[in-house]
Order: sequence, then structure tokens, then C-alpha cells
Amino acid sequence: MIHRYLIKLSLLIIAAFTIIIFFKANMVYAAKTGEAPGRKLAKQAVKDSKRWSTIDHSKVDALNQRFSSGEEVTEACISCHSEAATQFHKSIHWTWLASGNKNDIRYGKAGLSVNNFCISGNAMEDKGCLSCHTSWNKKGVQGVVNCLKCHNTSGFNFEEAFTDIKGFSGDDDPEIVDIVKEIQEDVKTALVQIDFPNRKSCGDCHFKGGGGDGVKHGDLDTSLVKPNRKLDVHMGIDGKNFTCTRCHTTTDHNIAGRIYTNPAVEKRKSLIEDDLAPKITCVSCHSNAPHKNDSKMNDHTDIVSCQACHIPTYARVNPTKMWWDWTNAGKMKDGKPYVEKGPFGKPVYKSIKGEFKWDKNVVPEYYWFNGSLTSATIDDVIDPAQVVKVSHPVGDGTDPEARIYPFKIHQGKQPYDKINKKLVAPLLSGKKGFWTTFDMNDAIEQGNKTLGIPYSGEFDYVQTTYAFPITHMVAPKENALNCTECHIRENSRLANLTQLYLPGRDKSKALDTIGWLSVIGAILGVFFHGMGRIFIRNGKEK
Repeated sequence: MIHRYLIKLSLLIIAAFTIIIFFKANMVYAAKTGEAPGRKLAKQAVKDSKRWSTIDHSKVDALNQRFSSGEEVTEACISCHSEAATQFHKSIHWTWLASGNKNDIRYGKAGLSVNNFCISGNAMEDKGCLSCHTSWNKKGVQGVVNCLKCHNTSGFNFEEAFTDIKGFSGDDDPEIVDIVKEIQEDVKTALVQIDFPNRKSCGDCHFKGGGGDGVKHGDLDTSLVKPNRKLDVHMGIDGKNFTCTRCHTTTDHNIAGRIYTNPAVEKRKSLIEDDLAPKITCVSCHSNAPHKNDSKMNDHTDIVSCQACHIPTYARVNPTKMWWDWTNAGKMKDGKPYVEKGPFGKPVYKSIKGEFKWDKNVVPEYYWFNGSLTSATIDDVIDPAQVVKVSHPVGDGTDPEARIYPFKIHQGKQPYDKINKKLVAPLLSGKKGFWTTFDMNDAIEQGNKTLGIPYSGEFDYVQTTYAFPITHMVAPKENALNCTECHIRENSRLANLTQLYLPGRDKSKALDTIGWLSVIGAILGVFFHGMGRIFIRNGKEK
């Protein structure tokens, strides 16, 4: 027993001295080398934070008129920005199709892609979805580009103003005529404030996608309109105050970012390698060695994404929807649709949509991810006996482009065609939509027809998952994960990634045996060396 305690005491002493020496060495080195090279590079990349312009829109004659419709505003815009509409017509924000070929409808909101929240855009036939489309009056690709959808920074509601003007048109009442003139003057005042998109411009659609604030993306909600640094170190108004387009750089109105099955970028490049690279990855600004030169953390960047450590939880201010079950949609109270609210003041049941579950401060799930996602369509055969992965990350430990990445996995139950064994696309809004008729079978028939996919007439519900990469809400370095969140035997964040050996989490008898033999050997060596010196000294003294 005494022998065992001596070994443990010796190990503790050796470990303590090792930690002290390592800590002191790091402090000395850090003092000499200053901040991390990756941090220096990032500061260099964004040093010119103020935008400059060559135009004052208040001096543009085309805007100095009384407008009666949104289409007239767009006509005025393209009188100067002659190629803008042509460029925009080729972008996914207009087509809602992943491919540049309008005949390729396999992937995209306007195509065969489906999800497990609002399910489908039904080839833009579902007008409820078109509130986020970049056309005037919810006309989709048949309409005129609404430049103000992205470039309105005044907060003025142009669509409401033009609806009022149209409603008052033809009325000769002097008071009504004055009201119309007043609205038109308000339009002119707001128009001259157009600018590059800001966080609210992007967030009006991306923060509220899927039918409400925080429904889809756990890392995108209205808390990011004016976040503090603790919520997002890049967008914090008390920090860098970045707009979305600072990272989502744009060429010919094509905005950098992931598009369905395609990765955001083919290769991770820093701005040193390519000064025109989109700033869409962490590597773009911070390089692949973002920490100080002596930091062990730099050895992780070929396996672990920056987001995995620097986004410890998502939905840290507002809750996000984690479960959406269509099975019980359509129930009534007193013959009328109803809503029930639960935790966080959010609905847990809606007659038009079914049951929900919400959560806050959610720990992500982690998967290998090379930037691409599988994306199911309503033309793909499924196995209803299994949980259907409507969207799921692609990659594994052998893929040089793959990293361990955090995800929100949204779960739910949605209808599928029992005979054809395919997911379906029920039409939701409009006179024939489910929200009006509460007839799911007919809604599926109407919705599948918009996409040209046959429906057998029989449906049931299947459990599904949908993966959202977590890349916003980047916490300051002092709030990043510590090593023991992953390198721990029990409750490791990476418990599901079993195809790699993780020190601290995993146990290897061979390695443990070698380690213990090395430790015991070292102790015995020190012991016998010390005893030898004692005996030699005693011999000399005699």
C-alpha cells in the first residue's frame, strides 16, 4: 500500500512541476511574440471598416419624382444601375434554384427541394413564401426586381405605402389627394437613404425564415440586429459591428455562402493566398494558424472547425424551434383554428401547422462536414421505417476538406406518399391551401401538382431531420470551449464521433500500458540513480 501511495505522490509532483514549467514558458514566449498571427491578419483584412461612395442619391433626378408603384422605383434605379437587374435575375435570391439553369429544378425553394418546417415553396405558387422573394407584389420571377428589399436602410415600409397609394388612386377627394401626396413625399425621403444591405435588411428574411423569428437557423434571429460582443464577437455593436456583407462578399449580385448541395467555397484560402477570396470562411481572415505560434490549438485546425470551439451554444438570447410535428395539425376549438403558447412565450401548437418544441442555449451536435449537404427532394424514394435525413452534412475523417463542425438538427414529422414512398409538398397558403381548407390530402394533391410530381392519394407521416450548420453567434475567446468539453471520458461533446481516437475521451489498453510503464520506469530510474549517488558518496567518504 505504501508503495502505491509513493507512486501516486511522485506522479502528482512530476505533473505539477511540468504544468508550472510549461505555463511559465508559454508566458515568456507570448510576451516575446505578441498577439496571434491569425489575429493580426484578420485586423489587416478589415482595417478599412468605413465604406465610401461616389454618389449622393438625393441629387439624382430620377429619384426626385412622385412614385405611384414599386415598379416605377425599380425603373428609376436601373436608369443608372443599368446591369443590376440583369445580374440579379441570375442569382439564387431571384430564381430560388441552386442551378443557373432555370430548367434544372432539382434543388431550390422553387424546385423539388423540401424541408421539415414549411416543407416546400411549391414552385413559387405558395404566396405565403413569396413575402421573402425579391420581387414586387409577390409575383416571383414573373414580377419586377424589388431593389429596396435589400437596399432599404431607412426602415420605411415601401410596399405598404404603394398599397395605400393604389387604394386611394382615382379618388378626387382633396383630403385623399393630399394624403397620397404626403405618402409620396415620405417615399422620396426614404428612397435617398438607400445603401448597402445591413443586418436588418438581410435579417428580415433570414432571421424569420420558416414562419417566424428563430424558426429555422438556431444561430440567426432578431437578436443579431443589434447584438453585443458577447453574443457575436464580429457583429457586436460594441465590437467590430460587421454587417452580413463583410463576410458574405458579393460579385454580380451573387452572394457568397452555401447553396444546397454546393459548399460555400471549393478551397479554404486566406487573403494572403488570394486577396480576392470571399471572406466566407474563418480561414479567409484568420489563416489556418489563428492562435499563437506555440499554441497546441493550431494543431486542431486540420480536423476541428473554428466554429466547434468558438460557438459553445446557439440561440443564446432568443429560443429556436427544435421540433415541428405536422401529425396533429388541423385540430379545432369551437370549430375554429387556435394557438397554444408554452415556454418562452412561443407557440407549442397551431391548428395550421401542428406541434412545436423550442429551446435556448442549445449545445450543438457535431459531425464531419466538408461544406456540402445532402438535400432530399420530393422525387427521391425514402425508407419510411427509418428517420429520413432531409438534409445532412457530407464528409468523414478521411476527407481532407472535412472538419468537425457544429449543427442544429431540427427534428419533426411530415407527410409522405405511402404508395410511392416519397416526401410530398402540400400547398399551405391560398384558397386551396391547407391553412384554408385544413384538408391535408387535397393540399398534397394541389402542391405536388405545382411541381409535376404524381401523388398516389394516400399519405402518412414520417419522422425527419434537417441539419443547419452553426456559424454565427461567435463568442469571444474568453467564452470559447475549454479542452475538457471534448477531451473527457463522460459527456464529451464529441461522443458520437467514434471514428477517431480522442485523448481523454477514449481508452487504449496498449497506450495506457506503455504510458504507465514509461512513468514507472522514469520513477524507478530517478530512484535508483539517487540511491546510486548516495552509495557512491558514502563509499568515497569511507
